[in-house]
Amino acid sequence: MELLEVKVVRESSYKIPGGKLVKVKLRTASGRISEVRILGDFFLHPEETLQKIEKSLIGIPIEETTLEKMITQVLLEFDATLIGATAADIAKAIMLAAE
Repeated sequence: MELLEVKVVRESSYKIPGGKLVKVKLRTASGRISEVRILGDFFLHPEETLQKIEKSLIGIPIEETTLEKMITQVLLEFDATLIGATAADIAKAIMLAAE
């Protein structure tokens, strides 16, 4: 018997209190991220770090603390500056999309 893998595509918008908006397009499979796109009106320098964050999240279990740690790790690794949002805000937006 062949097992069927169910993939779910979801979106969320998270308005950071007093500030910016983070949008997420999320595809999951078996409780893990299979694809994620992070958008919003926050700033990230260097800009290409956003693609590195998205790539690093592939295969990660959908758990807010784990997501926040991975995002923080990539920001530190590439000496990136996130303005108007935090790693926790992005993790929150992902969790909202996963609900």
